[in-house]
Amino acid sequence: MFRVTARTCSAAARCASVSTLSEPSLDDSVEDDQPGTTVRHRRDPAVPDTEARDRESSVIDPTEYRRVLGHYATGVAVVTAFAAEPVGMAVNSFTSVSLDPPLVSFCAAMTSATWPRIRAAGRFAVNILDEHQQDACRRFASKDEDRFASTPWHRSTGGSPILDDALAWLDCQIAFEQSAGDHVIVGGLVVGLDAREGDPLLFYQGRYGALRSSTNPLG
Repeated sequence: MFRVTARTCSAAARCASVSTLSEPSLDDSVEDDQPGTTVRHRRDPAVPDTEARDRESSVIDPTEYRRVLGHYATGVAVVTAFAAEPVGMAVNSFTSVSLDPPLVSFCAAMTSATWPRIRAAGRFAVNILDEHQQDACRRFASKDEDRFASTPWHRSTGGSPILDDALAWLDCQIAFEQSAGDHVIVGGLVVGLDAREGDPLLFYQGRYGALRSSTNPLG
């Protein structure tokens, strides 16, 4: 088991998505071309019912949505790219997608000024932060234009910035992107990676945290 030790911090960027499945309705019907004949059709469940989805999502209060999703602890990463100069942003929406081929993803806000520059580079690096890198997280989550000024880094074989003190990193080529509400889901094909010993930086309910291992291992 692990315990999360909370620490005071400013919020890092968060992306969350909800998929709403609408059950097919037997009451859906259309008029056939022949007079006096009504043909009843069961709606194809594979076709999204946009109106029903919008009605269902409108009852979710945004404040309550953020509060509930805040109960899901995540790691924190800095996504970087080199587009004439180094660019980067903090995310906690990073996740693995596929083992074969090796794919990962993260979410970027549609309003992000950094994402278009990463997109233009065609590739990016994911820097998984160490528990001692709270200052780096704050810096890359801020509006500071010179986020790399006090952050030691080097370039990967592919050219993306790797933070020297990162707990782990993955060098990626952009594989796909998909619009999702007010965010875009970005997929990356992993072409290089490495990690060192240490504990990750966590994010929970607007606070940073760190792992504290128990004496009994999982499993």
